[in-house]
Amino acid sequence: MAGGVPVQYAFTGRILKVDLSTGRTAIDQPDSLFYRTYMGGWGIIGHYLLRETQPGVDPLGPDNLLVFATGALTGAPIAGSGRSAVGARSPLTGGFGAAEAGGWFGAELKAAGFDAVVIAGRAPEPVYLWIRDGTVEIRPAHHLWGLTTAEAQQALRQELGDQRVRVAQIGPAGERLARIAAIMHDVNRAAGRCGLGAVMGAKNLKAVAVRGTGKVAVADPEGLRNLAHWFTGHFPETWGADLHDKGTASGVNAHQLSGGLPTHNFRDGVFAGWEAITGQRMRDTILKERDSCFACPVRCKRVVEVTEGPYRVHPVYGGPEYETIGALGSSCGIDDLAAIAKGNELCNAYGLDTISCGVTIAWAMECFERGLLTAADTGGLALHFGDAAAMVQMVELMGRREGFGRLLSEGAYRAAQAIGRGSEVFVMHAKKQEIPMHEPRIKYALGLGYAVSPTGADHNHSFHDSDYTYEEGIAQVRPFGILEPLPFNDMGPAKVRLACLEIHWSTLVNALGFCGFVSMLFDRPHLAEVVRAVAGWDTSLYELLKAGERAYTLARALNAREGFTAKDDHIPQRFFEPFREGPSAGNALDPEAFEQARRLLYQMMGWDEHAAAPTPWKLHELGIGWVAQELARLGR
Repeated sequence: MAGGVPVQYAFTGRILKVDLSTGRTAIDQPDSLFYRTYMGGWGIIGHYLLRETQPGVDPLGPDNLLVFATGALTGAPIAGSGRSAVGARSPLTGGFGAAEAGGWFGAELKAAGFDAVVIAGRAPEPVYLWIRDGTVEIRPAHHLWGLTTAEAQQALRQELGDQRVRVAQIGPAGERLARIAAIMHDVNRAAGRCGLGAVMGAKNLKAVAVRGTGKVAVADPEGLRNLAHWFTGHFPETWGADLHDKGTASGVNAHQLSGGLPTHNFRDGVFAGWEAITGQRMRDTILKERDSCFACPVRCKRVVEVTEGPYRVHPVYGGPEYETIGALGSSCGIDDLAAIAKGNELCNAYGLDTISCGVTIAWAMECFERGLLTAADTGGLALHFGDAAAMVQMVELMGRREGFGRLLSEGAYRAAQAIGRGSEVFVMHAKKQEIPMHEPRIKYALGLGYAVSPTGADHNHSFHDSDYTYEEGIAQVRPFGILEPLPFNDMGPAKVRLACLEIHWSTLVNALGFCGFVSMLFDRPHLAEVVRAVAGWDTSLYELLKAGERAYTLARALNAREGFTAKDDHIPQRFFEPFREGPSAGNALDPEAFEQARRLLYQMMGWDEHAAAPTPWKLHELGIGWVAQELARLGR
């Protein structure tokens, strides 16, 4: 990885490696070719997992790697640059696991002199990492173990004597190896998906604390300033103004009015109590302030406070996003905004993924109402749709891994496998990961994205059909030769082609360490200009799209190495059953059209139709032929 042209811009050129079993640390110093090839995020994670872990590695064993990775734009002084990724082999899915988070941690890691941290081994006792301006210490964390995330962050800042220390950490759920445990950044930003908090807990690693005084070296400071100033003046003229005003919770209205607001464990697409849980209602009642990520003027992050009633909510834990409102709210039939905010607070305090948490509770509620679960299973707790108190109590039990919450903290798939009785059919998952709050019956190719996603169901790197049914949306992809809008329910070759392109572009945005929302407020050529200004590369939309494809393909290759095949690329039967009411009544995926689209996507992606693994020619075409050799060696 070293020996070529040194890194000048965007990256520090240093990747920290820590072995917790031995206490040894080392530094990789990749050359500029490495960074231009992998970009960051998924690219760096996939490279290290395939290069430095063995097939069949235990996700909760010491030989699994936990990788914190920034991207080419992380820490640059422009809106959207506050994101970074975490990855490992997932204990939830058994495959490639990755999750992204915003806030300030990623930018601070670069300021401290590192582009990524690759963590191996298992400490004999609880520890945390203290990274400051190019140095690292492994410090005891007995006094932090068992603390909630806000308690641990404050203790770390006091111990280190600096209130600007940024912390990525696990709460009690991760310590106790819950398979839906998150890694919390800045207490209220979750790298939530894939159960990576359990990987961190299995390593006896409570936290990574970071403080840096450096800055990202930028190739064209003036050009980047001009782009930053353009964005600051531009976004209030777009739907970014609504994002500032109501946060991502503004999505409640749009999904309800389209008939696709996940309700009662995705049984329905409209929710009678929806007006009580909107972004407007939050703004007008419990919103305390708007928070921001590094360098971003949009300030879409909610900070809420509830001081009266049965659910007291502290602002340190932020406030619920759209995904959380859908998962703990409409999916559970709950229209009590304070209760949803309390559930969000508990998830952030204990370190749970709000999506997996809420969808798992919704599964339990449906099973309880169908008689597949009883009070004898739940420890006496009646789990009915609409019961806010039961939802809040169950979140707490899951965070503590106590009672029935211990089983549910394994995720809905494993809970159903343990319960049986036909409960398996009501698990809303792909590859054992719970479905996010976006409905395939109003976004048909989104269901295809859920099915083939290497991480299991995830909306951040899948394709949202509704964005490309109108002129303004399709204008974003005309530079790639896609010229006409497509209906949301189209599943033909043109839609599959568009889905392939946008899956790779979304993966590229994540690999850059850039915010998906902010990226939509830049057009594609503008984002390429940002990359040129920061990294100094004479890049193109083609190169960037290929980088996203490369990162996504690395993830699929890891899954192929671990034995995943085409049989793992499916979604629940419920999405093939029509909505009963609402604006989208009668909508359902067609099984034959879905299967044809899946086979065509494999061909367009360059995957083997049966193994669903990237073909050797595709891996060589992407410049990662070494992966083809590894898969061939294993007979994959």
